[in-house]
Amino acid sequence: MAIKSLSPKQERIINFVTEFLEDKGYPPTIRDIAAGCGISSTSVVAYNLKKLEEAGYIRRHSDISRGIKFLNPQQKGGKLVYIPVVGVIAAGEPIPVPDTGHVIPREGLEVSEELVRGKQDIYALRVRGDSMMDALIGDGDIVLMEYVSSAENGDMVAVWLKAEQEVTLKRFFAEPNRIRLEPANRQMKPIYTTPDNVEIQGKVVAVIRRIS
Repeated sequence: MAIKSLSPKQERIINFVTEFLEDKGYPPTIRDIAAGCGISSTSVVAYNLKKLEEAGYIRRHSDISRGIKFLNPQQKGGKLVYIPVVGVIAAGEPIPVPDTGHVIPREGLEVSEELVRGKQDIYALRVRGDSMMDALIGDGDIVLMEYVSSAENGDMVAVWLKAEQEVTLKRFFAEPNRIRLEPANRQMKPIYTTPDNVEIQGKVVAVIRRIS
């Protein structure tokens, strides 16, 4: 199918999506596009994205958050990889991880291969709460996690607290005879626990901010 010419509005959308993908490493949402292109209605954005897809410029995945992929080889942005969103960091159960063989994610997103820097076993979690707000991670953001079972001091990790049956996102510090889990919020106190109560479930490698 021949590539059709673009309207000025569609050109703005293509340029915005290209720059957003190159800058952030993942595609924008419809609200991002509306704000970035000065379009007042998200339905207008959705209509133009549909037209761009019909014209052969993009492919959209309705079941993937931020699921926009360029089909035009002249468009830049690099290869995209699929990342499953497997849970919420404030959930009361252990976070499932991709290599367990039991994850059936209800949501996913595509990010540039450069964003995950070639790391394997990457999964995503949606953040609930503001304990890491001083690290610029807020409620509703998505963190990309590399599945690891150990951590270095200062790493930002997802930790399963066995006795409390809770999972939390904190900075990890090993101290004599105890573990300190430090929030990035001066209004909150650190969590102190014993090494045998801690299970590291992943380390943060990137953050995707929620745009209000």
